[in-house]
Amino acid sequence: MIRISTIFVAVCMVLVSGSLGLVLYSLTNLRASEAAVVALAALTFLILYNAVSTRMRDRSDVDGQIADLSQGIADLARQVGEFGRRLAAVESRTVSPNSAAHDRIQSGLQSALGEISELGGLVRQLAASVAVHEDMLAALPPAAPPQTVDPPPPIWVAAPAPARPAGTSSTPNRNDTPVLTTIKDAIEANSIDIFLQPIVTLPQRKTRYYEAVVRLRDASGAPLAAGDFIPAAEAAGLMGRIDNMVIARCAEVLRRLQQRNKDAALFCNVAAATLGNRAAFAKCLEFLEANRALAPSLILEFRHSTLRGLGATESEHLAALAQRGYRFSIDHVNDLRMEPRELADRGVRFIKVPASLLLDQKRMAASDIHPADISDLLGRFGIDLIAERIEDERAVVDLLDYEVRFGQGFLFAAPRPLRPDAAASPADKTKAGAIKSDYQPRLTGAAALVRRAGGAA
Repeated sequence: MIRISTIFVAVCMVLVSGSLGLVLYSLTNLRASEAAVVALAALTFLILYNAVSTRMRDRSDVDGQIADLSQGIADLARQVGEFGRRLAAVESRTVSPNSAAHDRIQSGLQSALGEISELGGLVRQLAASVAVHEDMLAALPPAAPPQTVDPPPPIWVAAPAPARPAGTSSTPNRNDTPVLTTIKDAIEANSIDIFLQPIVTLPQRKTRYYEAVVRLRDASGAPLAAGDFIPAAEAAGLMGRIDNMVIARCAEVLRRLQQRNKDAALFCNVAAATLGNRAAFAKCLEFLEANRALAPSLILEFRHSTLRGLGATESEHLAALAQRGYRFSIDHVNDLRMEPRELADRGVRFIKVPASLLLDQKRMAASDIHPADISDLLGRFGIDLIAERIEDERAVVDLLDYEVRFGQGFLFAAPRPLRPDAAASPADKTKAGAIKSDYQPRLTGAAALVRRAGGAA
């Protein structure tokens, strides 16, 4: 493409040569043809001069570009040479001994994996043999008390027995035959009652969850508290049957609660003996598998000591429940030495801590974390803190300073049984509403005293 400057130069040269011919024709006696020849000669001279000057200028520019290109090529060649020397040095260091070391590492890893798999097989065999021995020990009948004459009273006088808390039964020792007879009769007659105690939000005191509290009825129809029959049932190997019946009843109660409130959830306690007994747990797992739709709302609760002393069998059973979507809760916490990350990995989503433990300044001073930070720490791992055994309003005020979101205790409501009419017709929403009236959380002051007096009656 012709540049504008070139066109301008050409026009100027034509004008100059034409002006020169016109001047010669006007001022001299030259003829027009002669003046035209002179003008054409001048134009030719100007064209040659412009061409020569342009060529010389272009040559100088090209020479500079060629010099720059030569310098760049030299630099590139120097860099390529340096890169080649470095590559040769790396290749010289990568020799056959390294490949041999790699082969030795691979063979060592394979042998280690083989040993680990063998150890896993041995551990599984050991767990199976321990489970068989536990089943054999659980199947043994309880030893009958010797039929001997009572010895004379000793010279020393025993200290008076501590008073039992209100609402518990003064039953004999766990090894006494009457307790075992009552347990067996209750299992055979299916006279296991489920009492519900609400877990409320703080400070609103709105019922959020329910906990199922188990009661047995003796021959006279009096309720038998869990603390009075569980040790004897575990010693006699009957806890598995009780837990299976309780879980079935809890599932039935949960379905009735969800007819009124689809977000209702129920805490159901499971004993350590059931978790460690393969035969009893197999029946429990079969029922929970069949009712897997209730997994998000049926929360299985274990003692803190149970999760601390998990063996191979218990860990396997707990993982099987977690794989089926069931969530866990921990109660009977005596200290706060726990790892929230490990608990969350096992499926724990709730931790119940007694209000007295959270508010005990002497015991919490020796803890690794301040009580005000416990709720936030557990919340980072998806675990909710529930303060249980709340008995007075002062405890509620102090717990609110620790950002505790849930509470449970006799201050809000005592464990109460289902109403007979509500249990008889679960499809009737009007009758099912009677469940809610039994578990409304308590208010303060006179309302608390009235509700407590009603529970004692």
